[in-house]
Amino acid sequence: MSIDNQIQVVLIDDDPHLRQALCQTLDLAGLKVLTLGEATGLTARLSRDWPGVVVSDIRMPGMDGLELLAELHGQDPELPVLLITGHGDVPLAVQAMRAGAYDFLEKPFASDALLDSVRRALALRRLVLDNRSLRLALSDRQQLSTRLVGHSPQMLRLREQIGALAATRADVLILGETGAGKEVVARALHDLSSRRSGPFVAINAGALAESVVESELFGHEPGAFTGAQKRRIGKFEFANGGTLFLDEIESMSLDVQVKLLRLLQERVVERLGGNQLIPLDIRIIAATKEDLRQAADQGRFRADLYYRLNVAPLRIPPLRERGEDALMLFQHFADEASSRHGLPLHELQPGQRALLLRHSWPGNVRELQNAAERFALGLELALDNTQDNPAAGVLTSTPGGLSEQVEQFEKSLIAAELTRPHSSLRSLAEALGLPRKTLHDKLRKHGLNFADSASHSTDDE
Repeated sequence: MSIDNQIQVVLIDDDPHLRQALCQTLDLAGLKVLTLGEATGLTARLSRDWPGVVVSDIRMPGMDGLELLAELHGQDPELPVLLITGHGDVPLAVQAMRAGAYDFLEKPFASDALLDSVRRALALRRLVLDNRSLRLALSDRQQLSTRLVGHSPQMLRLREQIGALAATRADVLILGETGAGKEVVARALHDLSSRRSGPFVAINAGALAESVVESELFGHEPGAFTGAQKRRIGKFEFANGGTLFLDEIESMSLDVQVKLLRLLQERVVERLGGNQLIPLDIRIIAATKEDLRQAADQGRFRADLYYRLNVAPLRIPPLRERGEDALMLFQHFADEASSRHGLPLHELQPGQRALLLRHSWPGNVRELQNAAERFALGLELALDNTQDNPAAGVLTSTPGGLSEQVEQFEKSLIAAELTRPHSSLRSLAEALGLPRKTLHDKLRKHGLNFADSASHSTDDE
């Protein structure tokens, strides 16, 4: 059994009378003490972030104080260990100090000497753990900024929310459109939590056939149904000690929703065809692209399950609401793809940046990542919301010399303006600051056509 974090001092001595006297001294000073008659097995009971100190005699049967010091510091070199020595053990104590012991007390010693040393060691321990916490928080923020790229207010807020929720035990409901990055957020919540060493199990409820969804999620016993020849461990049970990410939760049948609600409330799972309730230590992260409140009002989703899940909601903003984050993400994914394929890195040109900013990204980050991959490969692509005028959405990498870059920029600006409504060619020419004759020439040169624009009239052409 692990030692409670409320314990401030672990006192180890094989002399029961001395152990009792020292415990009384510490107890009267308001310190919470655990006394032990031997050191064997102590290290396994202490977590690396236990906030206390260890006081141990040097000479004991079994594991002595020096062996204990070496074992404890193998797990946490910054854990304060105070050693108690007899008169003849001073050379050993000096050796222990060189090996990293915090202090040593030579018998007989005054009670005040023990209390002073313990209090200084506790103050040091608090400082060490505070610094660790700050370093971890900084690391978490850096990790989040590389996973969830962007400087828009929406993304800054999302990263703050993830950082706050990750440290809790709360189940989370992630709301976001298709391709917005729901699984990325779920993995971040898991990796920044105390469950990071446990399993992360992701399952898409919408991809499971109705006939197998219960078996996949809850498991089954042999003979539970036709074809069930051996026991199967379900995803919930497999994720025990970690996190289960359940995507497209809106696609689950009402019957399965009832079982999920019970699991969330009682933290137990019962395999199909079984009678045993299996306790679970698990965090559920659900995700949906639908408005579950509306689905509940329409009878397609259980209202009680919705309210149970909606305690800690996280909304992922669609890419179209994130402004210049699209440019950062595009370059980030393009650079990753270039590195993966062993190709030179390409910078976005001004006209290309304008096209990316105008695009509405209906497929969100997933669409952008695919576009960036094609860009890194040097392939030409047309963005989806420019289908009425494909030239307006053409995006290519690696323009040649300066003149070619200028022509590409000019073409992209004209093409982008063609996506806006203009009543006439004169209106288009005025928007671009060009004479109509010059505009005619440039349209021909770049293979563009005013007839492909968003709306037009040829009255004054």
